[in-house]
Amino acid sequence: MKYAKPHLTYEQQADQLLKRGLIADRSELIQKLTQVSYYRLSGYWFPYRNYPQDEFKPDTQFSEIWTRYAFDRRLRFHLLDGIERIEVFLRSRLVYEFTKHHGPFGYIDAKNFPGFSNNNEHSTLLAKIQKEVDRSSEKFIDHFNKKYGSSHNLPPLWMVAELFSFGNILTFLRGIHPSIRKPIADDLSLDPSILISWIRSLNGVRNICAHHGRAWNRQFGDKPQIPKKDLRWKIPIQIRNDKIFGILTVIKYCINIIAPQSNWPNRFKELLNSFPTIPIGQMGMPPNWRECPIWKSGWKSGR
Repeated sequence: MKYAKPHLTYEQQADQLLKRGLIADRSELIQKLTQVSYYRLSGYWFPYRNYPQDEFKPDTQFSEIWTRYAFDRRLRFHLLDGIERIEVFLRSRLVYEFTKHHGPFGYIDAKNFPGFSNNNEHSTLLAKIQKEVDRSSEKFIDHFNKKYGSSHNLPPLWMVAELFSFGNILTFLRGIHPSIRKPIADDLSLDPSILISWIRSLNGVRNICAHHGRAWNRQFGDKPQIPKKDLRWKIPIQIRNDKIFGILTVIKYCINIIAPQSNWPNRFKELLNSFPTIPIGQMGMPPNWRECPIWKSGWKSGR
C-alpha cells in the first residue's frame, strides 16, 4: 500500500482535528501546530482517539493534551539532569580504576578489554575516540597536542573521557576486565551485570530525551534489571521496569548514594505538583509510590 496522505496547511490540520471532535480554539490550535507540529503532538492525543472511527473521544479538550505535552517536556529536562549526575560519577570512577591498573594510555591496547568479543569492537571504540579528539575545540586537548603530540597520537584517558558520550562509557565499561568494573559497581552496591543493564537503559532514555521523544507514558523495551535480593524494589510496592517510573527510581537510587544532598528528588515532587491532572498510573506509578523506601527518605506530605 502506498502512503497517500497529502501535505496540509496548519489551517487545514486544525480544521481536520476540529472536524474529528477535538475541542479547541482554532487560532490557538493553529499556533500550537506551528510551534510543535501535528505529528509530534499526535503521540499525546493518541490515547484520546476512537478507532477505527478516526475521531476523538467525546469532550476531548486540546488544553488537556497540551498539558501532557508540557509535562513531558519538563520531565525530559529532569531526566537529563539526573542522568548527567550519574554520567559524571561513572566517568570519574572509570578513569580512576582503569588508569590505576593500566596507566593513562592503556585504553589504546586491545588486550586491556577482555570483555569485547573481538578486536573490531576495540578498534571501533578507538576510532570514535579519535574522531572526538580530532573535532574537539577544548583547550586542554589543543594544549596536549601542541606539547605532547609528537610523542602521542591520543591524549591520556582522563582527558579523552571528558569527550565521552554516555554510550562510550557503556562500551568502555562493558569491555574492561571484571576486576576493574567491580569496584565501580560496589560503590553503588550493585552487581556489575545490573550496573551494565542500568547504564544501557539510561543511555536509551537519554537519547530519547535528547531527541525530544515522548517519555512520560512510554513502555520501554530495553528495561533495567531489578536487583532480585533488594526488597526495596518490591516491598511495599513492586517497581515496574518497563515504564518511566522504573527509570526515575534507578536515577533516585543512584543519587541517594552519589549525591545524597541533591535537590533532584524534591524537584521531581514539585514537577508532579505543578501538573496535578497528569495520570501518574500511566508512568507506572502506583498511588502509594512514595512509600517505596528508595523514594521515602526525608520527604514530608504531598502528592
